[in-house]
Amino acid sequence: HCLENHDVVRWDYEHNRPRAPRVPALTDPSNPRSWYARSRSRVATTLLLTAPGIPMLFMGQEILEDKPWHDDIRFWSQFMIWWDGLSVDRSMRDFLRFTQDLIQLRRRYPALCGEGIRVPQVHNHDRIIVVHRWLEGEGRDLVVVASLNEATLDGYLIDLPWPGRWQEVFNSDLYDHFPNPWVTGNGGSVFADGSAGTHYPYTARIRIPANGALVFARES
Repeated sequence: HCLENHDVVRWDYEHNRPRAPRVPALTDPSNPRSWYARSRSRVATTLLLTAPGIPMLFMGQEILEDKPWHDDIRFWSQFMIWWDGLSVDRSMRDFLRFTQDLIQLRRRYPALCGEGIRVPQVHNHDRIIVVHRWLEGEGRDLVVVASLNEATLDGYLIDLPWPGRWQEVFNSDLYDHFPNPWVTGNGGSVFADGSAGTHYPYTARIRIPANGALVFARES
């Protein structure tokens, strides 16, 4: 599965436009380096790399490339990936670090490579989705919380499948001007108590960064 590929973001010269914009350009057509574009691109990439199956990153996606793609550089050289931007564009460097760390997270937690998935909460009004990932028999469950809300949400109640402490092992907000000195998070962990949720028997109140994604791991 993917967010971008060579068919999706290819330049359509017959219609003089890309078939579809790359994610940063889709999230903010006026400025693909804005906070809005950066933060929502991180949310989309987090959902991609924490989903079941084999994820694919298209060339340049890991550095926030926003230009369309074309394979004929003789006539469309303006669409070549701007690798040199890594030396001058902090947004690109930060996004590369974000993607690298997210890939490491996927390798570190077997649940992200398994097929176990449930979506206990989807709130269209709040623009929140909660995803439970697990690997049968492994016991190291993960919960992904993704927000497309443009405001920070404090004390937000989420369902959790197990009681006790859950470590905050990933926070996309850290990578905005990495390391973000004003990162919005949960101090490293949250605690699930016996208050029943809608779909699971335990809940926790958490702080969710605006246009952000969090990953919680159950303490062994």
